Amino acid sequence: MVDVRMPQLGESVLEGTVSRWLVREGDFVKREQPLLEVATDKADTEIPAPIAGRVARIAVAEGTVVAKEGLLCQIDETAQGESQPTAQGAAPAEARPAAPSPGSNGHEEGARPLSSPSTKKLALEAGVDLRNVQGTGDRGRITHDDVLRAAHGAPAEPGPQPAAAPPPAAASSHAAELSQLIQASGGFVPPVPGVGFGAYKVPPYTPKPGDKVVPFSRRRRITADHMVYSKVTSPHVVTVAEVDLHETSKLRDAHKDEFKKSGVSLTFLSFVCAAAVRALREHPEFNARVLENSYVVLRDVNLGVAVDTPGGLIVPSIKHADELALRGIARSIDELAGRAKSGKITADDLANTTFTVSNPGLKGNLFGGAIISQPNVGILRMGEIKKRVVVVTKDKEDSIAIHPVMFLALSYDHRIIDGVLANSFLWRVTDILTRGEFEV
Repeated sequence: MVDVRMPQLGESVLEGTVSRWLVREGDFVKREQPLLEVATDKADTEIPAPIAGRVARIAVAEGTVVAKEGLLCQIDETAQGESQPTAQGAAPAEARPAAPSPGSNGHEEGARPLSSPSTKKLALEAGVDLRNVQGTGDRGRITHDDVLRAAHGAPAEPGPQPAAAPPPAAASSHAAELSQLIQASGGFVPPVPGVGFGAYKVPPYTPKPGDKVVPFSRRRRITADHMVYSKVTSPHVVTVAEVDLHETSKLRDAHKDEFKKSGVSLTFLSFVCAAAVRALREHPEFNARVLENSYVVLRDVNLGVAVDTPGGLIVPSIKHADELALRGIARSIDELAGRAKSGKITADDLANTTFTVSNPGLKGNLFGGAIISQPNVGILRMGEIKKRVVVVTKDKEDSIAIHPVMFLALSYDHRIIDGVLANSFLWRVTDILTRGEFEV
């Protein structure tokens, strides 16, 4: 019998959530055949079979958080035979372990109870073992109230029942936990979505015919929590520059066919990323992260590039981007975008980003201030590129010309970045693009 255990899914990833089983108990599988999908805060990953054989036991249910090296399933490599293939995304009910009984709390070998970081912090402070707590939240998630009841010896209350629409004025558990975590650390308590803040209360939602309640997907929930956290944590300031792309555009036109022959797309995004990397090396404080009472200037420049995928926006990063020329950056963008859109991105691809460039695409707008991706201290957002009338000065003579023009918006964390430094950084990016100063 071969144990299939949760692998290390990334350098900083210690656990994953079993999001979907692709096989069922009794199925015969081939070596490297995908067994299940595991979700982390970084990416979704398929776990392949390490050996051919029969799936003898599925140890954890969908929705279970499993630590690294936790048992996922067992395969009997001595069994021989065939079984009907299981359609991906539609594993029969028997493919999933039975719902956990109240006595077991659903905690299988190597599995961790579903709970948020703030709930784990509360349990640690209260001396409560989460493995002995019956969760009443969604999918058995352990809430703050569950921990408090366990700390005082009170029985668990029945879990919430499914509803067609959220109850009026009900607080998001995620937002409430965020508020409690910030309050416990002595910080500002933010408004709670759907509830309000202080004397202001949000009017309750009343369902009406034709309304459609759309539950947050897992990625949407993670993104929403990240954005709220970033706005609460970092005092955002936005500065904007107008960029004349005439010289860069001529350089692109002269080399894009050559790049295309080698399978690389030479886009304006590539030029902006290359300019941003050079500016980061000249302004290292932008390649930093804030600690509790200090900040650290990071050695590695890992440039995040926002990519739109069928499952939502993700930000993989080009590792050691400052060591790459324009061609290397363009190739890296193509490779990351291709893997992201095909679902082949890894947790490590999404980890350790130090600065981000965001591109709204062909249907963009004049400019927009992006929210900083934590724990970075800055993000550069491209606007749409349009032909505009500009004034060109040559030999002290002004003339009118039509050039491609773009607005760049830099959002920065005012805790450690002052306006002078931010303007200097953005001016340098603009200067490189205006002059077309690139080694192709």
